[in-house]
Amino acid sequence: MTNKNSYMLIFRGNEWHKGMSPEEMQRISDQWMAWFKRLMDEGKALAGNPLEPQGKIVSGKSGRVVADGPFAESKEAVGGYFLLKVADMDEAIAIAQQCPGLPYGAKIEVRPVAGECPMAGEARAQMATAVV
Repeated sequence: MTNKNSYMLIFRGNEWHKGMSPEEMQRISDQWMAWFKRLMDEGKALAGNPLEPQGKIVSGKSGRVVADGPFAESKEAVGGYFLLKVADMDEAIAIAQQCPGLPYGAKIEVRPVAGECPMAGEARAQMATAVV
């Protein structure tokens, strides 16, 4: 079950700009911001932000294990996201294809936003079959 018309663009990798001149980086950054502003003005982007390269990973049964992350060896680390409200997956993909970073090696994952936690649906299904 998806959250009707909601999609995330997940920008993977945060080193695609390595080797660019400062002027090139500024030009791409300006294009990226103009792209995002246009999507916001059109009502297609609801939110979006870059993410810091460092963070923490919380795990363990009580959440007591806190480790540095994402791990340095991950070249596919999430660098940022846009939350879109568009007609369908095809429109979300068309928007992703406009990303100014693509010609330089940026990668974008396009995912529908789920309408509920998948675990909740699975639990309901299992309870329905157990009641037989």
